[in-house]
Amino acid sequence: MKRPFGIRLAGCVYATNDEDLSEEEFSNAFIEFIEEKGWYFGGGLYQIDEEGNVIPDNE
Repeated sequence: MKRPFGIRLAGCVYATNDEDLSEEEFSNAFIEFIEEKGWYFGGGLYQIDEEGNVIPDNE
């Protein structure tokens, strides 16, 4: 059997249209992309501010 090579993601995504990008909007588009390719994603997504700090879910 072939070894299961994968990709680890590390980075930030920001919208370029001066609008906030919500975690829900991004995750829906990201998961749709992943599933269309027949891939799967294991991990987490977090909303961050312009400095890269995680924004708690209750804000």
